Amino acid sequence: MAKKRHAAAAAGDDLLLGNAILASLSERERNAVRARGELIEFALRQSVYQPEAVIDAAYFPIDCVLSVVNRMEDGSLIEVGTIGREGTTAIPLIMGADTTANESFCQVEGRAWKIPAADFVALLDGSRDFRVAMNRYLQAYVNMLGQMAACNGLHSVLERCARWLLMTQDRVDRDEFPMTHEFLAAMLGSRRSGVTVGAATLQGAGYIRYAHGRITVLNRSGLEATACECYRVAQEQFNSLVQLRSRPVDPVAD
Repeated sequence: MAKKRHAAAAAGDDLLLGNAILASLSERERNAVRARGELIEFALRQSVYQPEAVIDAAYFPIDCVLSVVNRMEDGSLIEVGTIGREGTTAIPLIMGADTTANESFCQVEGRAWKIPAADFVALLDGSRDFRVAMNRYLQAYVNMLGQMAACNGLHSVLERCARWLLMTQDRVDRDEFPMTHEFLAAMLGSRRSGVTVGAATLQGAGYIRYAHGRITVLNRSGLEATACECYRVAQEQFNSLVQLRSRPVDPVAD
């Protein structure tokens, strides 16, 4: 029995290491995070936060990707932020708020570590190192928002499409993930027709394969050559501040 408990604890720790912020914490802090949280599965398009609703939990993606969007009066959506295994949804909590003006939902299904909001705030208040780690991510996230705003205004749909696909692949750490032209257009703030042409161009070049609502990255170097400089800038921000890197996240617990 003790052996099984030890194996389960080790498996839980390996899962926490799948998120770059949690991986940067000391073992003592990760123990506190593990004790206060639980592993959950997000389904595709599952709601995470609703505008002005009280935030009940902080989420640390492990192999899922979450979108932060603004919904306009006509019902259309535009992505204003993306959160993967480099970060957390807890930005409002870090800044002392308990609600958010934006909607958030699951963009690519997968796992995340969930910590109740009250426990997350207690960790912020009780550990200087925990708060420093959260603040470092907040800085990287704000810098990325500025870069993406400039990207949407200055770069072509093709460049932005390649950048978005690369960033998504980095976050899920696999070559295939669900995506429709309609959804990608909403994420890029572009007309569906433009995104369709961009995706067809990337597929024609042999960089991706698109079929049945799923995209497979076939030639990463080709996508990198097509993407604007915003992809490199965003990666440098997160690599330097939270040390985003690939880790095993499928431990055997028995």
